[in-house]
Amino acid sequence: MDTLPKDPVMLLSVVNTNLRDFYGSLDDFCRAKDVDKSEIEEKLEKINYSYDATSNQFV
Repeated sequence: MDTLPKDPVMLLSVVNTNLRDFYGSLDDFCRAKDVDKSEIEEKLEKINYSYDATSNQFV
């Protein structure tokens, strides 16, 4: 498992870049990285970002 940043802003950047460049959905990303989807969503909700499936990005 790759280690994801603890800082929410850095996490946002890493996740959105990966979603844009390598993964078709947040579910695909979480499976590939072996990370908990709800944990990512909760961390990013703290900085007012939520996952938009249409754009495949946290916005």
